[in-house]
Amino acid sequence: QVQLVESGGGLVQAGGSLRLSCAFSGRAFSAFTMGWFRRTPGKEREFVAGIPYSGTSPYYSDFVKGRFTISRDNEKNTVYLQMTGLNPEDTAVYYCAASGIMVASEENQYGFWGQGTQVTVSL
Repeated sequence: QVQLVESGGGLVQAGGSLRLSCAFSGRAFSAFTMGWFRRTPGKEREFVAGIPYSGTSPYYSDFVKGRFTISRDNEKNTVYLQMTGLNPEDTAVYYCAASGIMVASEENQYGFWGQGTQVTVSL
């Protein structure tokens, strides 16, 4: 059974940075594409970034390009989301997810989800 546990969320001022981590267990981590999504109150969960099992060619939603970086460590079974230049619009619950599809940016392409970690960006 795949388990995903996010950490690293918190409160940060606008312009600041945070690094989210997601620990993966239960299956072969290197077989999965990993992704980050976020949900703000009253909105659908939206794709943020994804990274294939090889760790190369990550891909991002336009609203985070140049600010967020996704990476993975296949030896530590962990995926990261480095967030810089945060603004209040980035306030959300951030979710880690795992997919068997190499390039996956749709919620229904991910079969395993973490419980989420709250990121709050203040002015």
